[in-house]
Amino acid sequence: MAYAFVFPGQGVQEVGMGREFYDEFTVSREMFLRADEALGFPLSRVIFEGPEEELTKTEFAQPAILTVSIAAFEALKSMRKELDPSFVAGHSLGEYTALVASGALKLEDGVRLVNIRGKLMQQAVPLGVGAMAAIIGLDKETVEEICSLASTAESFCEPANYNSPQQIVLSGHTEAVNRAIVLAKERKAKRAVPLKVSAPFHSSLMRPVAEGLSEAFKSCEWRRPKWPVVANVNAKPLESVEEIQKALLLQSYSPVLWTQSVEFMRGAGAYFFLEVGPGGVLTGLIKKIAKDVKVYSLDSPEKLKGALDFLGGAQVE
Repeated sequence: MAYAFVFPGQGVQEVGMGREFYDEFTVSREMFLRADEALGFPLSRVIFEGPEEELTKTEFAQPAILTVSIAAFEALKSMRKELDPSFVAGHSLGEYTALVASGALKLEDGVRLVNIRGKLMQQAVPLGVGAMAAIIGLDKETVEEICSLASTAESFCEPANYNSPQQIVLSGHTEAVNRAIVLAKERKAKRAVPLKVSAPFHSSLMRPVAEGLSEAFKSCEWRRPKWPVVANVNAKPLESVEEIQKALLLQSYSPVLWTQSVEFMRGAGAYFFLEVGPGGVLTGLIKKIAKDVKVYSLDSPEKLKGALDFLGGAQVE
């Protein structure tokens, strides 16, 4: 049976995450130290000591989650040299982590890029102008119709994250998102709640982010990935540098097709999904998308043996 590695996105950050990997594995500690040096400030200290409001800032949270995820991935690699997933994928920020794991980007370039990405995302829209909301319990078509009804020439909202068949996140102008929440409740959504975010991520309002990232890409060393990376923007595997760069630029202002990505990997034969990194959020979503697959979350050294057994089961079957 084929297996896939998946990597979490922003929102799973927690003060102290990854500390056990840092303490127990030399290869993991090296990832933290390399990230600190690449960024020119002690990211590790922010991760391990906080304060939480500092770690939550987009420009710190993104490189922090990437670093912790790669630290866990390197610990896994140190215990099992031969890894051969059919696919790797990540949710939003996690797509950059997947690229680092697959060798398409060096860790140093990855953390610098997502640090820049975080700053650009924060600067793209003034505070208060944009918002996001989670709609739970309505299908894709209904949510898309709600976005259309809630949008006007002056303010709009659109799907930002297709997280599962029954969980879709909206993004856009605050007024439009608020109108969409009212409409979703009228359509009997189980929940329709605003999210505590600082910007309308993955909406058309984020187009300026792509311009800044395009410039930042020029200073990075890109390689063809060892394994196909399933892109957020089209739920298809990327294998060339040109495809990867184009997909990342589009990703900044386009919806994350996570449901479709998991469905693609499952349809292509992936039956085992190993989430590497903090939080375990993707594990829960994947179970809702493809109920017949096996999923495991590697977020601490204590789970390494389980992860190795999990991958062993993938090979045996």
